[in-house]
Amino acid sequence: MTKRWASLAIACLATLLLSLDLTVLHLALPRLVGDLGADATQLLWIGDVYGFALAGLLVTMGNVGDRIGRKRLLLIGTVAFGAASALTAYAPTPELLIAARALLGVAGATIMPSTLSIIRNVFTDAGERTAAIGIWSGMSAAGFAVGPVVGGLLLDHFWWGSVFLINLPIMAVVFVAGLLVLPESRNPDAGRIDLLSVVLSFTGVVAVIYAVKEAAHKGVEQVDVPVAAVLGVACLAWFGLRQVRLAEPLIDVRLFRRRAFSASIGTNLLAIFTMMAMSLIFAWYFQLVLGWSPLQAGLAGLPGGLSGAVGGILAGRLIGPLGRNGVVALGLLMNAAAFLVYSSLGQDPSYLVILAAMTVGGMGIGLAFTVNNDNVLATVPKERAGAAAAVSETSFELGGALGIAVLGTVLNSAYRSGLRLPAGIPDGAARESLAGAMEVAAALPQEQAAVLVQAARAAFMDGVHVTGLVTAGMLAVTAGLALVGLRGVPKVIPEEVLARAHS
Repeated sequence: MTKRWASLAIACLATLLLSLDLTVLHLALPRLVGDLGADATQLLWIGDVYGFALAGLLVTMGNVGDRIGRKRLLLIGTVAFGAASALTAYAPTPELLIAARALLGVAGATIMPSTLSIIRNVFTDAGERTAAIGIWSGMSAAGFAVGPVVGGLLLDHFWWGSVFLINLPIMAVVFVAGLLVLPESRNPDAGRIDLLSVVLSFTGVVAVIYAVKEAAHKGVEQVDVPVAAVLGVACLAWFGLRQVRLAEPLIDVRLFRRRAFSASIGTNLLAIFTMMAMSLIFAWYFQLVLGWSPLQAGLAGLPGGLSGAVGGILAGRLIGPLGRNGVVALGLLMNAAAFLVYSSLGQDPSYLVILAAMTVGGMGIGLAFTVNNDNVLATVPKERAGAAAAVSETSFELGGALGIAVLGTVLNSAYRSGLRLPAGIPDGAARESLAGAMEVAAALPQEQAAVLVQAARAAFMDGVHVTGLVTAGMLAVTAGLALVGLRGVPKVIPEEVLARAHS
């Protein structure tokens, strides 16, 4: 028993760091405008590319772990993640920073499916498995909360690249502890990985994300948008057809015929979609609208992630009285209520209002994540745990990346259309983003700068209001779909039942 929980602790530490890395850069984004000269498009790519690389390779790496061993893949990934972190920290230009963040995502893709599949293999009791996944989900949510705090502490004293150097000692601990404690597990009957399926899955995911991102940012009239969309959909369709015919597919696409599996994947994607978007929005809101320091901004967002950890731990206890569909729907509705509050924020709000909304919304996210992850993992036997974990985490990473790209672009579009520039201010950097307006204002006379700052902040808040209302509506609709889609899923899903269902 001690070794099982020690394995969980190692998996949680690795997950904490990967989640932290998704948000630790958000507070540094305003500085990148000045330090590296990054424009609005580059800022979006710097924030997105890590999650895009993760999403594109998770399915492949989950299958690699099933074949070569999840422990081995995790240890390889920790070394690669540490090396990529050092490259990211010292990137001298926006282009090289984007490339380094992509390498960091590739390394992270080797770690994430290993953590969840290890949990699936060491916890065979249904009750213990749900509890362990709840703790794992809680640590993932805590990473989102701790990221801005750690980033704020470092940014108050060091340059922006320091937020990545913290990865090195943590990954060293994971490597040594994993080497000594983790049991090895693999699928002894796994065949060779189909390389064409790898190419199709990666190309399809990346092309679809690119199309969505560029359509939201530049419009569908750009030639590359429909080309990327057609390419992505075609690759994913070809990938799906090929998986049905393969004896050892990367993904058993027949799982998507089950309502419980599809509903869990879909609701997870939308939940992280909204969570990542608000993490980015609050990073800008606290610093550029309220004028708080990076550390103050990080501490202000901390309760949301910590309440997500609490929700993950409580989820297993609520399954009994509410059912799995009830817990997920409740969690999504709690998050929708939080976004309604966000849609009414002003430039001088009470922090207690923000705190209450973040706490309720964060706990709701934790409830939904835990139950959905347990549903997904429970649909396959232990031998295919890596592939199942990869599907769940692909939706997680894809949702996070799309959340930043789509809702971030909605926010920017509302800002640009709502900004009324004072007379004498050129229509350039100030209209690109709120951070750009602040940079322009810093070079203006005091009176003119004050007028520009006030106009830019008002336009930004208009964007926050639109984004909050849209997101609340999406979450409410998804809660209804989850209530129907997860109806009838057993409250306790024993191992032997799932193995028979898979076969």
